[in-house]
Amino acid sequence: MSQSAEYDLSRLLSLLKTGEQRIVDWQSALTATRALPPEHGGEGEFAKAAWLEELLQSFGITDCRRFDAIDNRVSSGLRPNIVCRIPGQSQKTLWIFSHMDVVGAGDLNAWSSDPWKVRRQGDLLYGRGVEDNQQGIVSSLLLAHALMSLKITPSQTLGLVFMADEECGNHYGLDYLLKTAPELFSDNDCYVVPDFGQPGADVIEVAEKTTLWLKVTTTGQQCHASTPEKGRNAFVAASAMVLALHKELPALFPQNDRLFSPPHSTFVPSRHEPNAQAINILPGSDTFYLDCRILPAISPQSVLAAVTQLVQKTACDFGVEVTISVENEQKASSMDPCHPHVLDLQKAIAAVYGTKARVGGVGGGTVAALLRDRGLPAMVWACLLNTCHSPDEHASISAIQNDSCVFAHLLMHAYA
Repeated sequence: MSQSAEYDLSRLLSLLKTGEQRIVDWQSALTATRALPPEHGGEGEFAKAAWLEELLQSFGITDCRRFDAIDNRVSSGLRPNIVCRIPGQSQKTLWIFSHMDVVGAGDLNAWSSDPWKVRRQGDLLYGRGVEDNQQGIVSSLLLAHALMSLKITPSQTLGLVFMADEECGNHYGLDYLLKTAPELFSDNDCYVVPDFGQPGADVIEVAEKTTLWLKVTTTGQQCHASTPEKGRNAFVAASAMVLALHKELPALFPQNDRLFSPPHSTFVPSRHEPNAQAINILPGSDTFYLDCRILPAISPQSVLAAVTQLVQKTACDFGVEVTISVENEQKASSMDPCHPHVLDLQKAIAAVYGTKARVGGVGGGTVAALLRDRGLPAMVWACLLNTCHSPDEHASISAIQNDSCVFAHLLMHAYA
């Protein structure tokens, strides 16, 4: 790295370390927008995107574009995706991908404070979305703000992507963006998705399991609950299916891969839809969902076949009918764990956090899978406390600052 680049990096790091109040203010504004997808009863990301656009313009960034997917389920009719760039000395780009949407708050009684109003306690900020994925949003905003404030032209171009619809399938988010404007992204660029991490900042995710979500609907015969012999209880049959799947699937697919945590495939009965409208009604229909995270060596088709066989056998035992549909499928993805960009990120993490980060794989899906599917080497990393989707979700102010410093090291190409 040249002396001038080293000087610019030093200036960047100094300013990034002073951004505490900006972090609090930006997190507070972002949380208040409640960017809930329509699947969770919300209006999507439109208000959040408008706030981000205004902020980016206030930095002086001029290369900022919107890619809006049409979605008539929200009042705006749009699911916005923002792409902005700060030109560098090279066209090679460091891309940082963060998603704007959040999940619902869940049981409000389980929260210690209003989930839509950020509460500070020392180094921690509490509120829905502060970690997932506003930590990534804010750390990248800090870097962009510092570059523009100091009028630094970085060694590489900085690209920021703020996406819609990550929590519910990416159809209106990165999947839409990659289909609409694939020319934005080059094989030579560096891709970081700050949507997974450990408190020690010491894991870089380079592989993901296949995600397979199944919807199982059981149909029997509704009747009055006081005369159950007149009906066929779809709920009881579905419950037996859940227990059979819970017991049999791990035994049918026992493979292990130590790259991943956990090292085996997982099969989790998750969501259950309401069935009967009253306690005294024997339900004639019942629907539950199965969340499968499958090791790359196992085909999702074999899992679907096994699920089908198990539930059909149970349906026959209980005299009901059953149908299975695939709600979402995202195939396993990986990148070369020895890729030069991984090595650069490891050095940047060591410079800021003083730790040697290892590579690993996870069951949770991120947008990195969409990038890898197109041959783009995407790394997933941040320093996270892993409270996403939980009551009292929280994020560390110092971790947000430090993450932005890691991105600064990468951007200035300190290890070229």
